Amino acid sequence: MSTTFQMISLPLPFRMGFVNVYLLKTPAGFFLVDSGSSSSRQLLIKELKKAGCQPGNLNLILLTHGDFDHTGNAAYLRSTYSCKIALHPADAGMAEQGDMFANRQKPNFLIRQLIPVLSGFGKAERFSPDLSLSDGLDLNPYGLDARVISIPGHSKGSIAVLTADGDMFCGDLLENIKTPMMNSIMDDPTAARASLKSILKRKIRLFYPGHGQSFGLDELIPNLPTDK
Repeated sequence: MSTTFQMISLPLPFRMGFVNVYLLKTPAGFFLVDSGSSSSRQLLIKELKKAGCQPGNLNLILLTHGDFDHTGNAAYLRSTYSCKIALHPADAGMAEQGDMFANRQKPNFLIRQLIPVLSGFGKAERFSPDLSLSDGLDLNPYGLDARVISIPGHSKGSIAVLTADGDMFCGDLLENIKTPMMNSIMDDPTAARASLKSILKRKIRLFYPGHGQSFGLDELIPNLPTDK
């Protein structure tokens, strides 16, 4: 089953950078890995339309984790494109409660109140997923030749999507804003290191992170932390 895809880089509010969403096209239709921030909704819709993705042919939104900059357009797309949302159950509370710290270590009260405002994630953006993503889940029955890989660390429910061609959409476990490396924000660094070790045992052609450009294993290895 042939799969082609494109990266759509969407701006975050208040010039906080960019987040990537990936539009995958198969003979069965389209699949979206992550959905961006609600503040960039019109740009996302424009890019989907340009690619031929429209209501009726978007099958599934695969969310790598529950952060607002990745889930912000999921509820809107489900209602307007008649598609389903897939998310790991450990991060479902983040989307349902509108609280990215629902399953993380709690920051101070002010930060907890400010982040939803800054991200534009309000009640209209909250949702419950239609499909639970678990480690090893085969996505072929949904029309995508890929598997789900659990990669906790950034959040408890972080996942990656690994295609049969060896392309890994790795969410926020890794980034490549200036150089390929582990994401600087980790809720559980020990779990993140274990996730990294696990994925490095797999045959991966290229990594496609939530932030920054794609990269190969040879570019990543020199920047990885060493165990003491």
